[in-house]
Amino acid sequence: MPKPLIEDELWTRVEPLLPRKRRRKRHTGRLPLEDRRVLTGILFVLRSGIPWEMLPKEMGCGSGMTCWRRLKYWQRRGVWSRLHRVLLSELRGAKQLDFSRVVADSSSIRAVGAGKKVDRTQPIAVVRAASTTSSRMRKVSHFR
Repeated sequence: MPKPLIEDELWTRVEPLLPRKRRRKRHTGRLPLEDRRVLTGILFVLRSGIPWEMLPKEMGCGSGMTCWRRLKYWQRRGVWSRLHRVLLSELRGAKQLDFSRVVADSSSIRAVGAGKKVDRTQPIAVVRAASTTSSRMRKVSHFR
């Protein structure tokens, strides 16, 4: 039997962070899938890199669209940032974080001495033709 994507130990940390959805009284529709199944589908798609709509139904995780919607819902509710903080605090407490190996990515940090923004558009001026026989307007491009 293959190793599950979400082991019981990880699930005990994740489950309390997930928001509880209340069931609607009218127009209840289908029962929502269990969060653990949906999270398994989300992790499978993110790990394998397959498109959401290609999630195998045989996995029992629901459709790819169901997993995608739940991912977005959990993102809006702050689940991933809370999970990140919880796991970081556990690693800090266990002295398993090595900050000597941290790298700052310059593409995500604003440069302090950023240059002046220059308008890079090429203006087009409209001038009257020099011809005395025609009073048509013509466009002249000005390049910098």
